[in-house]
Amino acid sequence: MATADRDLPQTTAHWGGLPLRMRALFITGSGRTGGWLAEALAVDSAAEVLLEETVGAAAGAARLRDELFDIVLVSHEANELDALELTAGLRAGGLESAILILGSSLTPEVEAEAFEAGADAYLCVDASTTRALLWIAARAIERCRLVQENRRLALAERKRLEYEHQEADRLLAEQRGLIAELEGIEIVDEPPANGKRSAAVPFSATVSLASPLPANLIAHYADLLRAYVIMGSGNLGSQMRVLAELLVAAGVTPQQTMMLHLQVLEELVGGLGSRSARHVMTRADLLVVEVMMHLADGYRQRLFDRLNPPRQKELPGFGPAASG
Repeated sequence: MATADRDLPQTTAHWGGLPLRMRALFITGSGRTGGWLAEALAVDSAAEVLLEETVGAAAGAARLRDELFDIVLVSHEANELDALELTAGLRAGGLESAILILGSSLTPEVEAEAFEAGADAYLCVDASTTRALLWIAARAIERCRLVQENRRLALAERKRLEYEHQEADRLLAEQRGLIAELEGIEIVDEPPANGKRSAAVPFSATVSLASPLPANLIAHYADLLRAYVIMGSGNLGSQMRVLAELLVAAGVTPQQTMMLHLQVLEELVGGLGSRSARHVMTRADLLVVEVMMHLADGYRQRLFDRLNPPRQKELPGFGPAASG
């Protein structure tokens, strides 16, 4: 049977119009042979129909195993060829070409049964014209191609989303590896030129990330990240400054801040499901850069304040000159 990964012949001039040429397979019983359909189609020159005819369901199924057709026309002959049963069997076998059932009944029940069996349309040959047959066949072919195109696009979109999530996982793993390397970096204790170290400058021999961060701080960063993904940095400058002040006040290191960022980001990406992760990763990278800038500025200000503590100004008349 023809499968979805094989393209049908490109015979449509444009969407919504009659195809310039269509390949059709007519499966009929012995009671309707004789080329009547080919003669009817030859009268109308609106579209060229390359028609092949087979007698019996077995011969038609065997022909469809060998070649692809734009449309399959099945003659419904209750006593000899059950088009509904044949159509259901062809669909179960994987045929995705358009199927048009040609019958002699005008009852709505037959048309409904044709759709339920998997046909794209039902046409009463005794109450229709050749031009109507061409248009119904064109619409059936167009619908099948649209379904196949939609399936290909959906598959491509699914693969793209899977690749984005894999790329996000890879980047997060690389960033975690970088933090793990920084965790073991030793800070060399080099005394200053005068041999003394200022007591105002804090010093630690190693960088440690073992201490857990408060839960409310993690929740606050998660809310900020979600808002940043939606809004960007335009209206969140004050919130980032407040966060940086909280981090500085808690003595959180840049490594711990990065670990906080990765923890929150992994949870956010993991909850995306089938949605795109590219936008979230891009916004998250911008957020952590801004947070690090505010954090660095906060520690710079704290260092400046320690190196330049406030001094009590001398009152007038109590200075060194007055005492002398």
